[in-house]
Amino acid sequence: MKSPGLQYFDIILFALIAVFLVLRLRSTLGRRNGEEKQGPTDVFGRRSHEDDSKGATNGTRQPTDNVYRLPDVDKAAEKEEGTVAADSSTFGVLQQIQKADPDFTQQDFLNGARMAFEMIVEYFAKGDKDGLNPLLSAEVYKNFAAAIDARAEKGEREETTLVGIKSATIHDATLEGRTAYITIKFVSEEVSVIRNNDGDVVSGDPNQVIEAEDLWTFARNIESRDPNWQLVATETPEEETAE
Repeated sequence: MKSPGLQYFDIILFALIAVFLVLRLRSTLGRRNGEEKQGPTDVFGRRSHEDDSKGATNGTRQPTDNVYRLPDVDKAAEKEEGTVAADSSTFGVLQQIQKADPDFTQQDFLNGARMAFEMIVEYFAKGDKDGLNPLLSAEVYKNFAAAIDARAEKGEREETTLVGIKSATIHDATLEGRTAYITIKFVSEEVSVIRNNDGDVVSGDPNQVIEAEDLWTFARNIESRDPNWQLVATETPEEETAE
C-alpha cells in the first residue's frame, strides 16, 4: 500500500502530464480567439459591416445551405482585372447598384462570378440538379435540367474539366426597377467529352483543351435581404439572343 506522500506525488505527476498534453494539442490544432468569422458568406462575397470590422478567414468552395464562402483574397496582390473603367456608361449603372447596396463592389462580384461559373459547369457536367437549383433562375434551371435529363435518357454522361478561367470581365450592366443585371464575359479553357454507357467517346476529345467564350448574366433584387445573385441567361458572343 502506498503512503499518502506517494499518492499525492502520483496525483501531481498525472496533473502535469495532462497540462502538457493540453498545451501540445493547442500548439498543434490552434485555438479560437473570438476573431474567427462564424458563418459563411454568399458566393459573391457580400459581407456585413460587422464581418468587416472583425476581419475574414480563409473560406472554401463547399456549399452550405445554398450559401457559399469565398476564399480570402490577398489584397496586396489583388488586381482590378475585368472591372469597368470610370468613363464607361456601364460604370454609372454599377454606381447606382452600389448606392442601393453599399456592400457591392465590382471586384467582389467578379470573384463570386468566377466561383459560380466553376460550380455551375461542374454541377451541370455531373448532372447535379440539386446543386444547380439555387444558382439558377427558374427558367435557366428548367433548360439545364432538361438537357441533363435528355443526356440521361440517351445513356450518356458528360465529363468536363475546367482547366482554368483565362479572364472574366464585366461586359454590361443594367438596372430595371429594383432588379440589377450584370453580364460577365468568361474566357475559359476546358476539356469536355461525352461518353456512352460503355465509356466510348461520343463527342469531344479527352486530349484536347478548347477555349470557350461565354456571356453569363446574373440578376438580383438589390432591395432584397437575400444577398445571392442568380444566373438568368447564357449565350455565346456570336449569338444575339440569350437562351
